[in-house]
Amino acid sequence: MKKKIKDLSQSGVFTRIVLPIILVIILAIIGWNNFKKPAAKNLSATEIKTQAEEFINTYLMAPDSKATIKEVTDEYGLYKLKVDIVSDIIESYMTKDGKLFFPQAFDVEEMQNNIVANEQEAAPVNVPKTAKPNIELFVMSHCPYGTQIEKGILPVVKTLGDKIDFEIKFVDYAMHGETELDEELVQYCIQKEQNDKFFSYLDCFLLSGETSSCLAEANINQSTLDSCVTKTDDEFKVKENFKNNIGFSGSYPGFNIYKEDNQKYGVAGSPTLVINETVVQSARDSQSLLTTICNAFENAPEECSETLPNTSPTPGFGAGTSATASATAACN
Repeated sequence: MKKKIKDLSQSGVFTRIVLPIILVIILAIIGWNNFKKPAAKNLSATEIKTQAEEFINTYLMAPDSKATIKEVTDEYGLYKLKVDIVSDIIESYMTKDGKLFFPQAFDVEEMQNNIVANEQEAAPVNVPKTAKPNIELFVMSHCPYGTQIEKGILPVVKTLGDKIDFEIKFVDYAMHGETELDEELVQYCIQKEQNDKFFSYLDCFLLSGETSSCLAEANINQSTLDSCVTKTDDEFKVKENFKNNIGFSGSYPGFNIYKEDNQKYGVAGSPTLVINETVVQSARDSQSLLTTICNAFENAPEECSETLPNTSPTPGFGAGTSATASATAACN
């Protein structure tokens, strides 16, 4: 079965943990093999372009999608490829003999700087206390760390009920292609016009990642949803801007429904948790999130004494827990 190349970059565990280890092992093997036997013939940039396109389209792309190599350059003794997969441009690498393909590379310095920045942002902040806290959670619908905190916070929101004001909002750019734009329009409209069914839909979507089956399971009125999606898309030009490459953040398409709120809070990734107009950090298990939110009450209700699961949900879609989940990992 073919898998979209984008799927490789959507798995938080794969890209942040497994893939770097694999790359180290592969590079070690390359060095050992070069030591043991004569080097293979290097291919030209034109030959690599042809070979890489054939490999990617045969084994990594969906049948109705086609990738093209926009640029081939020499970097770190490898060929660096700019791969256009329609919804995004991905930088990949291939050995000069065309034998090994690397779907993604990591900028070590950039990742280290991001970790330092996240740790600095995790410093405690004073959240104003109110009688009825306002909770805004900014996510990308397909960000594994956004779905992680959503799975953690939903039991909290259900426990506190109307004691809080809660809303899922979306980061003003999408890192996971047109599929993410479509899904965020759907979720925006369900929350806006069929809010009593929103949590049922989200519970299903966070486990399966499937839109159509979850719409049916949550008994969403399709006609009402379609009308809202069309109207919203016309107003914010989400799909039109995507197709015309307008309003992108770097290589990522814009999603401007909550752009003013993004600017107000300085949202820079998924997830971003805002309580009483203050950006806060919290562990992503339900118990920690309950404690974090309950600290924002002037007088905490009895629901704040409830005991909820204290293990973090796994990043991405599906059930399960993660013993090593980071409280600061994000799509940004």
